[in-house]
Amino acid sequence: MIPDIESLDIAHLASGDTLAIQVYKFQGATSGKKAYLQANLHGAELSGNAVIYQLIQFLCDLDSSQLQGEIWLVPTCNPLATNQRSHHYASGRYNPYTGIDWNRIFWDYETERQSPDQISLAEFAHAQVNQTSQQLETHFSQLLNDCFQENVKTETKASGLPFEERYRYRLQSLCLDANYVLDLHSSTNQSIDYLYCFQGREHSAKYFLLNTAILLDTYDGDAFDEAFLKPWLSLETELAKLGRPLQFEREAWTLELGSGMQINPDSVYRGVRGIKNYLVSKGMLDLNRFPLIQTASRTVQFFPKSKAQKYYAKQGGMLQSRVLLGTWVTSGQLLYQLLVFNRDRELPQLVDIHTEDSGLVYDLSSNASVNQGEYILEILTHPQ
Repeated sequence: MIPDIESLDIAHLASGDTLAIQVYKFQGATSGKKAYLQANLHGAELSGNAVIYQLIQFLCDLDSSQLQGEIWLVPTCNPLATNQRSHHYASGRYNPYTGIDWNRIFWDYETERQSPDQISLAEFAHAQVNQTSQQLETHFSQLLNDCFQENVKTETKASGLPFEERYRYRLQSLCLDANYVLDLHSSTNQSIDYLYCFQGREHSAKYFLLNTAILLDTYDGDAFDEAFLKPWLSLETELAKLGRPLQFEREAWTLELGSGMQINPDSVYRGVRGIKNYLVSKGMLDLNRFPLIQTASRTVQFFPKSKAQKYYAKQGGMLQSRVLLGTWVTSGQLLYQLLVFNRDRELPQLVDIHTEDSGLVYDLSSNASVNQGEYILEILTHPQ
């Protein structure tokens, strides 16, 4: 298959240059569902670009008869963030102009309806409850699109829009009609491979063949995956209240593939393998040996997001003897030591820090030098 390649402008710069993103669109021989994949929304999180590159190469070698529906892929989806630097370090987690997290800017129907007369999800569910599931899906997709387009129109006003709002409309316009959205990230720090999963979609998590998932038992809707799926989940909730339980063929996932500022080959391998397996399991791709035989027996351990525990430095100092990434720790276990210096004519101290709860150490700060109150590590607790 040869993709249709589209370049989409996102910003015109003072220098006269234009920032753009490139979309690779693969169309199958038969119509069907749509999958949307993007990478590098945060500037230092690079592994997803290598995953998308390998997927593009793989799809180019397939016959169009092996794809039902369409797959859109967007590497380096945030060029402004990707190009941010501070000395040797890539940053790009926050908009340098506003300080806003690039993954906390996205449009959510429930919170950003243009006017009070636009129908609420509860009103829509009540009016449509007796429709077929296909009619419900079609009508709700149209409702979301109409409201989205009303918001996009604000770009033409003389007062203009801040960059992050213009940018979000460009990016979200690519996936508004998708069935499956995959947002590929890495930790800004050091991390294991894992994924974020929404409640009610746990049954599909095993297709990615990763061992660990953070279950989103709390979210606000302004992250990319949340903004896409939250309206559909809320509609399902409203329909269930009316005695009409339904689950629409809509899923969103954030895959966290290794550590920031590097491309880990093992993380890339797991990302490519898991995405192929997922798309085959969803009936979009026809591949030999897929779904992989281990899919049926795969056990994913889910950890509630609300129970994750971050550790911050109680004093300034230098970290040493910190537990390794991926370690299971028990309550009261030595977690790290802090080498503490002072200006009080006293000897330096070595302070032991122990765990409060047992769990999995899944994310570590990259810098061993910390000021008081700075992030050190995070533990996933209370597995389900």
